Amino acid sequence: MVSNELYIEQDGPIATLIINRPEKRNAFTLAMFERLTTILEEIENDPSIKVLLVRGVDESAFASGADISEFMDNRFSVEKAKHYNDKALEGIDKLTRFKKPTIAVIRSFAIGGGLELANACDFRFASEDSRLGITASRVGIVYNLASTKRLVDIIGPAKAKELLFTSKLISAKESQEIGLVHYIYSGETVLDEATAFASLISSRSSVANNGMKQVIRAILDGANEEDEELSNLILESFHSEDYIEGINAFLEKRKPNFN
Repeated sequence: MVSNELYIEQDGPIATLIINRPEKRNAFTLAMFERLTTILEEIENDPSIKVLLVRGVDESAFASGADISEFMDNRFSVEKAKHYNDKALEGIDKLTRFKKPTIAVIRSFAIGGGLELANACDFRFASEDSRLGITASRVGIVYNLASTKRLVDIIGPAKAKELLFTSKLISAKESQEIGLVHYIYSGETVLDEATAFASLISSRSSVANNGMKQVIRAILDGANEEDEELSNLILESFHSEDYIEGINAFLEKRKPNFN
């Protein structure tokens, strides 16, 4: 069943990861978190894919978090909770460190683990009727450090505390005001707008975009200087096929055609 609950569609250089549990507002099961890591590894290694969209299968939700109905079986002891958390965080971290640009397309709800998933993407597009939040304080759990840091990096410590301490859901408009959401559109147009944005990114050099994403990731991880890996990444771009095409296109006064 999990293969149908989480699957990929591809349209040229753009892949879409679709969350398909509308009857549960796309709540994630443990099996889905485990599948997430595998899917992302497959996409990351596919050179034909330049950009990844993440969305719910319909307008019912982006994702409403982890499936609480599993908690009594999978998170009701320290050992089981650790196993569950490790698998969930592995999938979320894989998306955070995904080497290609990523865009979350939020409809209706992005709550708890669903908001974690959206926050792991580079950009967040939301429909006007979306509601976002993290409800850990309603169920008595302490949120993990990695996802809390990501939230703090995005909206700052004061707003992060407000969301976490109150468990309130905020509107798309307020989410945009605090930096949680980048773009807001109607429910009818948000996917089209996100896809157009993905198409623009995919028309640019993947060598440049993927490399710059790794540089920004290093900065977010606390780097102040280039290590050997980053230095090599930057220097190698100067003899890539994309660099040759970009320079030739500039000299010939035409649009570059990056593979």
